[in-house]
Amino acid sequence: MKLLFDENLSRHLARRLADLFPNSSHVAHAGLLRAQDREIWAFAETNGFSLVTADGDFYELAITLGSPPKLIWLRGCDYPTALAEQLIRGQSVRIAEFLADADRAVLILRP
Repeated sequence: MKLLFDENLSRHLARRLADLFPNSSHVAHAGLLRAQDREIWAFAETNGFSLVTADGDFYELAITLGSPPKLIWLRGCDYPTALAEQLIRGQSVRIAEFLADADRAVLILRP
């Protein structure tokens, strides 16, 4: 269960959440800063990541293309990194269940 954090989220989240989601990364670490959404989508799919974003454009891709990759949308995420981390930690069981469910493509989280 590794996550790929989009550029609109902190680069530190992968490290801060490594105890729950090991081998997670950020698009910056994958050389994908300022990449097109479809390029990020393809990278996540090819490399076994689930994508975490605050960008509604990825929701459109998810409902159009389906999964993989799975999408975790932090809807309305204009809050500090610590709150994003707290939200993900607080919903970690729900996230794990979502990632294990082959029939679901999108999980929307709100604080």
